[in-house]
Amino acid sequence: MISLISPAYAEGGAPADAGIFNIVLLVGFVIIFYFLMWRPQAKRAKEHRNLIASLAKGTEVVTSGGILGKVTKVDDNYIVLEVSEGAEIKFQKSSVTSVLPKGTLKSI
Repeated sequence: MISLISPAYAEGGAPADAGIFNIVLLVGFVIIFYFLMWRPQAKRAKEHRNLIASLAKGTEVVTSGGILGKVTKVDDNYIVLEVSEGAEIKFQKSSVTSVLPKGTLKSI
């Protein structure tokens, strides 16, 4: 069986710098992953934490379910939104996706 293998294939292995090329390629992928995926996601998470921390009574917000309301009460983990006259709903703070400019609810 050995005699069937060509001497050109049987002689050498991979070039010596192939290991270095693989390391450089791996580092390149890590750098690309960092700048295209991890860094933007961390930035969005930081902005959302700042938005949650800035919630106060009277702020008009939109929840992740699309419900618009005015904040009437703020706890550590929950907020109470007034969605219409006399109708209040309790939400987790993390469900707030954006803050609306003042007077938006009146104009809708």
